[in-house]
Amino acid sequence: MAATASVTPEQWQRARGALEGATDRFVRLVESVDQLETLVTAHWSVADTVVHLVSVAWWYATKLDPDHPPLPIPGLDARLPTVTVDTIEEINDLILLHLTERSPQPLLAQLRADVGKILAITADRDPDERLSWFGDARPTLAGLFSHLVNELLVHGWDIARATGRPWEMPGEEAVLFFEVFTVGVIRGGYGRLLDTDVPPRDRPIMVEFRSAYCSDITLVLRQGVVTVADPGTPPDVRVRFEPATLNLMLFGRISRVRAALTGGVAIRGRRPWLLLPFLRVVRTPS
Repeated sequence: MAATASVTPEQWQRARGALEGATDRFVRLVESVDQLETLVTAHWSVADTVVHLVSVAWWYATKLDPDHPPLPIPGLDARLPTVTVDTIEEINDLILLHLTERSPQPLLAQLRADVGKILAITADRDPDERLSWFGDARPTLAGLFSHLVNELLVHGWDIARATGRPWEMPGEEAVLFFEVFTVGVIRGGYGRLLDTDVPPRDRPIMVEFRSAYCSDITLVLRQGVVTVADPGTPPDVRVRFEPATLNLMLFGRISRVRAALTGGVAIRGRRPWLLLPFLRVVRTPS
């Protein structure tokens, strides 16, 4: 699908401010933790999680500045175009294997430096600029910012939950993942990212997403291909969401039942059961 202009000046400034703010909160959160070996997911410690965030910011800095030192991981660039949502964990494992530093001070210093460079060198760039990504997807520049913001928010949540610290996921920041990154990738082309063995359905599924933090968006899954519907398209499913709850649900941090019971995600519409087959294709790593 051809890429179209989609990022508003307000979204771009919000993405830039969110990246700066979320980075600062994440660094302060990690600095408050005494035991970096504490497990925050089934396999990652606090320190591993910080390395993961460092690797994402580092990779983005190299994409935006050709003179930035590349990630020291042999064969990484050749593998990235074939990555799917279901195999991205293998790339994360490869990165953690090669990036052996686990001391917080140098890691956090690099995270701050790379985010600072990303902000500085993009101040005058077009937020609708398309860049290569995992699986040959083509997010916008603003989409990269939005993805990194979400990484900081979700992994900050992991650390805070495991260590008993407070953590904020403001709706105006969390919504960027859906509003700018996800919608932008679907409009610009998502390559192999959503490749799946799930047989395509003959009947299209139309899901409308509504939130107080963004305009209504309807996504259509038709014959295994996801597109953004024209305004006014009647949906099968209506999903009203609080951005932080939706993101935590999509990334497997909370269950769909919990998301519904807390009111963070409400499902309505003519055929609400069609959300399940929709999410088997339109999915994120969890």
